[in-house]
Amino acid sequence: MSGIQFAPDEGEIERRVEALLFAAAGPLSAADIARRLPEGAEVGPAIAGLRARYEGRGVELVCVADRWSFRTAGDLGFLMTEEREEPRRLSKAALETLAIIAYHQPVTRAEIESVRGVSISRGTLDLLLEMGFVRLRGRRRTPGRPVTYATADRFLEHFGLASLYDLPGAAEMKAAGLLDLSLPVGFEVPDPSRSGPEEEDPIEEGDQPEFAQDFISGD
Repeated sequence: MSGIQFAPDEGEIERRVEALLFAAAGPLSAADIARRLPEGAEVGPAIAGLRARYEGRGVELVCVADRWSFRTAGDLGFLMTEEREEPRRLSKAALETLAIIAYHQPVTRAEIESVRGVSISRGTLDLLLEMGFVRLRGRRRTPGRPVTYATADRFLEHFGLASLYDLPGAAEMKAAGLLDLSLPVGFEVPDPSRSGPEEEDPIEEGDQPEFAQDFISGD
């Protein structure tokens, strides 16, 4: 007769519980599951059947705080680990320092501070060196033999430049809003194509600058 409805058997109840657990946004208690099943359906046997069926599989049925959910087997957790490189953000001081090096290279730390008008910490230059944006170029043939800095290939790659000749000029920087329109008289963006001082010796392998080396006379 069309008006008669038959209660689902244990196999069907187990299928429904399985579907609920897979679709749930979070773990479900036995009471949560029961509310979605026909009246009188027993959740316990269905849970027991599912636990037995999934035991030793890649996904297992586990109970945490009296709530049930499917989770990756504990010994396979390493498959879910994803290693990715988090981009490092440059501070305002680092960006300013990088810009000065790009337009004034080869340049010493003392010259960078002269352009910025403030001193720079050792960490700022260390970070630029570590990220590969800046390299040690040489030692100026002046008292103290200060180290000179220049941009590295990583700098061109990161900013999509074919060469230093592609650095934006004053007009381009104004259009991009990077320069104040009311510039002081005589201001000009340094031309990176101009050669810097040639009176310097090449950096030797293992040569590292000291923080105060630009100001201390060496041998």
